[in-house]
Amino acid sequence: MRHAETVTFGGSGLDRAAEIRGDDWQSAPHTAVVFWRGKPLLDRDTQDLTRLTSDHPVLADSKSQPVLLGREEDGSLIAAYLLDGWDPSDFDAEQLWGFLDPSVQVHPEIDHAEFTELRGVMTRLSPRDAELAATGRAVFEWHRIHAFCANCGAASNIVQSGWQRTCSSCGRHHFPRTDPVVIMLIVRGNSVLVGRSPGWPDRMYSLLAGFVEPGETLEAAVRREVYEEAGIRVGEVGYLASQPWPFPASLMFGCIGYATSEDITVDPAELEDAIWMTREEVLEALAGRHEKVAAARKGAIAHFLLSNWVADTLE
Repeated sequence: MRHAETVTFGGSGLDRAAEIRGDDWQSAPHTAVVFWRGKPLLDRDTQDLTRLTSDHPVLADSKSQPVLLGREEDGSLIAAYLLDGWDPSDFDAEQLWGFLDPSVQVHPEIDHAEFTELRGVMTRLSPRDAELAATGRAVFEWHRIHAFCANCGAASNIVQSGWQRTCSSCGRHHFPRTDPVVIMLIVRGNSVLVGRSPGWPDRMYSLLAGFVEPGETLEAAVRREVYEEAGIRVGEVGYLASQPWPFPASLMFGCIGYATSEDITVDPAELEDAIWMTREEVLEALAGRHEKVAAARKGAIAHFLLSNWVADTLE
């Protein structure tokens, strides 16, 4: 797709400054973007990613090492900070890390800003803000669940400006992981295959998706996942676009597949339902006018692919 990178989180051309990750850059002035439990700090009015100076007093509430995100066009460095030394007094822990957390949190030392669930605001961010927010969220989540060495079980230490952990015992190096996922626009004539998983919002249907297994190509993963989940055989498969998806750490490979069968057999362990929808029906769903089906959430690559399929702009 010629406009593949216009997908949400599709990239902004950020210079990630990887060559200085081992240097002592923290002592120099730089810009800070701030996270709390996976939520980026956004301006309350504009919903832009809030940028703080590196000497802002609120950063004293960050007990973890910052992650160097990259270098802006003017040459200034920008880093992500996690406020893991602060918790608001009134947050609902049960809402955190859910499908969509509607709550916001406010730090008393930061004016006109609030910590907001990224999934709910991702379509309103600029490409640069979206890339910074997705990167920071994903890397901090990786650190949260990888504090110990997978080789020997000892505690590991953060190095390389947050882009590596090194085991204090066996010396093994660990790097932020990204899980490859195929998400499939499966078409047959004028129809596309969509499904819904248990626990999704009412009426919501989306494209089928699944993790790529070791030793498997993207094309093979598409054919396997579609057959496993819906009993549909797929022939030719092509690549369309990709999307980083930091919930928690996936890279979505958007593919198109051409079905060679049409009778659906749903695996109830994977899907609650799967149906064929015509182009006209998908258009109604995207516009919010379909009686029974709600479209995939805006910002997700499924919505992006379906919108381009309806508009005949996949090439």
